[in-house]
Amino acid sequence: MDRRLERVSDLGDPLEVMNDIIDFEVFRPVLDRALKRSDRRKGGRPPFDPVLMFNILILQALNDLCR
Repeated sequence: MDRRLERVSDLGDPLEVMNDIIDFEVFRPVLDRALKRSDRRKGGRPPFDPVLMFNILILQALNDLCR
């Protein structure tokens, strides 16, 4: 698996290129303001990272996976 990932990387993985070009952390303040988080004192599962979820939405849109 490592060799396959290395080969994809050597061929110019578009995900790596996008990650090198775009600094997704600049969106964190906007995402944090837009997302309402529940009171963490009550327990429960920790929320997913908002920047990660934003990346997933972008990948879905670019690969025509949205419905």
